Amino acid sequence: MQDYTTIQGMATAEIEEKRSRFIANVSFADTEEKALAFLASVRAQHRTARHNVYAYVLREGSRLRYSDDGEPAKTAGLPVLESIQHAGLTDCVVVVTRYFGGILLGTGGLVRAYTAAASAGLSAAKIVTIRSCVSVEITVDYALYERAVLLFQQAGAQLDEPQFTDRVYLRGVLPEGDEAPLLPALQELTRGDSGRVSAPFFTPF
Repeated sequence: MQDYTTIQGMATAEIEEKRSRFIANVSFADTEEKALAFLASVRAQHRTARHNVYAYVLREGSRLRYSDDGEPAKTAGLPVLESIQHAGLTDCVVVVTRYFGGILLGTGGLVRAYTAAASAGLSAAKIVTIRSCVSVEITVDYALYERAVLLFQQAGAQLDEPQFTDRVYLRGVLPEGDEAPLLPALQELTRGDSGRVSAPFFTPF
């Protein structure tokens, strides 16, 4: 699986256009079940809203879907979907809730409003890249602790909090392949221990 960009957690943003409120709720979702569950939760939260327009893009089956939820065809769901695609995101669902303000916006106005709301929601979200990573673990003497930390940092690793006992346990996460220069450096520092490398796993990095 290749690296990909998504959002972490959830986010929300709101805009107003001619007295209509457009509330964008954004969430990470890596399955259709999760995307639809998020949609259901937003609908439950905004039961009195006239429209809950949504779109999602999933890596699973390269699936994408959108709904205008009663708005004129392609004036609502499609702009939301295109906002996700323009941001280069996947495993992401966006629901834009509209509270009608009494003034018709026209097709062009609807497209602009839903695009702006979705974009605002995505801008409020934390964007992360999911990469194939490995962890490197090692336990060192206190005398080597600071130099070992420096080696992890020079390799670009994200370090967990050290664990201090009679020695110091270190664990760092870095993109798969980037551990190659770290291991011999640790082995040289400790005169024999190059650390333990995990199997690759996907995580934000």
